[in-house]
Amino acid sequence: MVLVSYSSDNQTLWEQERTMASGSQNTRTLIQVALGILILCMGYFLYISITEPWAAVERQEELTEDTRLRMSNIRAALIRFDEQTGRFPGSLDSLHTWVQTDSATQAHRDSIFGSGTNLDSFIFSPRTGAQFEYEINDTSRVMIYLLSDPDSDDEIGSLEPDPTRLNAATWE
Repeated sequence: MVLVSYSSDNQTLWEQERTMASGSQNTRTLIQVALGILILCMGYFLYISITEPWAAVERQEELTEDTRLRMSNIRAALIRFDEQTGRFPGSLDSLHTWVQTDSATQAHRDSIFGSGTNLDSFIFSPRTGAQFEYEINDTSRVMIYLLSDPDSDDEIGSLEPDPTRLNAATWE
């Protein structure tokens, strides 16, 4: 009887070890799956943390380029206005009206402003939609203007009577 009880005890111990090993294997697999999911989630958040700021930087660069293009278009219109009238307009609104109604400017619109320019919004900053700031200094012998973006430090011209700064942009 001792052999039989010993044999059954070994059988019971072997089944218990097998059950424990099977439970340990299941726990190990569960931990590996959980860690795999955690690694994928952390990888996704790392990707987002890198690409979102980069997209914001690219958007800012695009807005800066669009702003400078609009300011250059205003400069071209101011130069054309000055060539035709011998003075600068009193405000950007009057320049805008002149650009919209002047037949010569309309006829050469693409060569002056570039193709695809929307003349309805060219006096407004693309960053916030605020109108560009415009001032003229006509008190000295040199008639000069200052065109600036209210949302950045970009400027064209100066209020000081310096002919070298007439139509000069800060970014060029």
